[in-house]
Amino acid sequence: MRKPELAAAIADRTGLTREKASEVITAFTDQVSAAASRGEDTTLIGFGTFNIRSREARDGRNPQTGETLRIPASKTVGFKAGKALKDEIR
Repeated sequence: MRKPELAAAIADRTGLTREKASEVITAFTDQVSAAASRGEDTTLIGFGTFNIRSREARDGRNPQTGETLRIPASKTVGFKAGKALKDEIR
């Protein structure tokens, strides 16, 4: 499901316009992104948690040349599903 489809589904369920639902989705994603940039987790009880994960520096390989290169340490965003979401999928 893409953002327009999600906005349409939210609009149908809540009575909002599609434009308003799209604004709500954008505000949500902006807030999750802002929290992640500050290093904070975002938890939605029953749905899941967006958190910051650290990746250690490691050696990699250029697939075209076979040359070994150093991949620097980095941070990424992870998601851990909550119990209600896991139960819904099962």
